[in-house]
Amino acid sequence: MFQSVVGKPSWVRIPLNPQNIIKKMIDINKILENREEVITGLEKRKGDYADDINKVYEYATEEKNIRLLGETLRAEFNELNRKNDHKDIPRRKELKTIIRENDARKKELDTLIQDILIKIPNTLHKNVPTGLTEEDNTILKKRMCTEGVIKDGLEHWELAKKHNIIDFETGNKLTGNGFPVYIGKGARLQRAIINFCLDEAGKYGFVEHQVPIMVNKDCVYATGQYPDKEGMMYHVEKDDLYLVPTAEIPLTNIYRDTVIKKENLPILITGYTPCFRREAGGYGKDTKGLNRLHQFDKVELVCITTQEDGYKKLEEMREYIEGLLKKLDLTYRVLALCGGEMTFTGEKAYDIETWCPIQKKWLEVVTVTNFGTFQANRLNCKYKDGNKNKLVHTLNGTGLALPRIVATILEQYQTVDGIRIPDVLIDYTGFNVI
Repeated sequence: MFQSVVGKPSWVRIPLNPQNIIKKMIDINKILENREEVITGLEKRKGDYADDINKVYEYATEEKNIRLLGETLRAEFNELNRKNDHKDIPRRKELKTIIRENDARKKELDTLIQDILIKIPNTLHKNVPTGLTEEDNTILKKRMCTEGVIKDGLEHWELAKKHNIIDFETGNKLTGNGFPVYIGKGARLQRAIINFCLDEAGKYGFVEHQVPIMVNKDCVYATGQYPDKEGMMYHVEKDDLYLVPTAEIPLTNIYRDTVIKKENLPILITGYTPCFRREAGGYGKDTKGLNRLHQFDKVELVCITTQEDGYKKLEEMREYIEGLLKKLDLTYRVLALCGGEMTFTGEKAYDIETWCPIQKKWLEVVTVTNFGTFQANRLNCKYKDGNKNKLVHTLNGTGLALPRIVATILEQYQTVDGIRIPDVLIDYTGFNVI
């Protein structure tokens, strides 16, 4: 079971410093000190980043030399100014010119570095499987439901129509494809799963937060959705705000520009939001019914912890989320994502898929990820360890996303007499069959 500091953590706000923006991507010092290690950590991803890393190393080395030279020249200029000797005027003019030219080149180099770094994803953990497609993910375990499934049943979209619990056509009329309307027991089932997930999260130490569903660009940049997934998000142009594709963004950004006391870690927070993504139908598969939507409900889990505990917490979060699926008695499997399937920000991640028995498809319902220090660098989120401030590890997991969970429940729990409700949800729904 997780243990978390309940209540408001003790932290202090770090003043913003625009000069540090470069450090809020891959740590520039990491490239300067361990260039080959960074290149190796990116080799399993789609794409070749070696040339980009080498170019950053070249620019960063020049920038560092210019910065050190600038400090020396400024010291000389200040000393000559202090003496105020008439014969030093030519040298002072020369120094001002050189310093101005160096500053201009340093600014140019900073821009060149930033333009490259903003497009480079996180390095991968050494244990991430090699591969480029979902077929290369490693299946770690599989768990079967304890009861049999009806033969020759209906797919969930047919069940939804038969029992009048989800109306896809009206959603299409109101908004467009990917915005279903939940009706009667369908709406209550949705609410039941949300409350079940939040209650379970609370029992395990996650502190619930109700957060905005629109965020500014600083938020989506800090957690890595911008610029990598800018096209996936709904953008309110007039106000320059984004509808959240996941509660991970506002939850994690609560701790942007902060230093947290080590004894207050881990911080475990959770929240429910509707989520909005343009991706529905974008990949040409799994688009029918609830399989892929533009708007859906999701409970998100976020963990902020020390570098030493990051991967321990990843396993704990995965086990906790598996526990939710066991309580719902769903058939599922756990996959370790290969390099080509990792998100832009992820360092190591697991997907959990449930089995839709009538569709005969595995549907991804959970991703749990350790981002290492990548998000923390962008967030400027650190913890105080003795006299030193260190970047935290940030993690997040789906706990749970509703559409495919609902699809799995409808197909797995259908009987000739209706659709049974999982035992753990009956107290929440107030009924045991649809």
